[in-house]
Amino acid sequence: MNSDELSDRLWKFAARVGKVVDALPDTRLGRHVAGQFVRSGTAAGPNYDEGCAAGSRADFAPKLGIALKELKETRGWLRFIVIAGLLPEKRVASMLNEGGQLLESK
Repeated sequence: MNSDELSDRLWKFAARVGKVVDALPDTRLGRHVAGQFVRSGTAAGPNYDEGCAAGSRADFAPKLGIALKELKETRGWLRFIVIAGLLPEKRVASMLNEGGQLLESK
């Protein structure tokens, strides 16, 4: 996969995060998770793209590191959404899979 394809997948993943956020219940816990999840779940794409535009390897590495950390956090929030019963596992299973694949494609 080239850098443009990875960027596209990261942005599509972010868009899917937005849809899951909108499906979370309007409870204190749902709102808290939604806030954390939307921040981490939409951060990988912009950080990756910014890293790709870096002028040097030293500029690229930190942005890629942030993108990976945000993807890992997002995967954790997806797991928590299921554990806490905020959404059924079948609703987020494909996103857990995609998140894992994106982490492997580093």
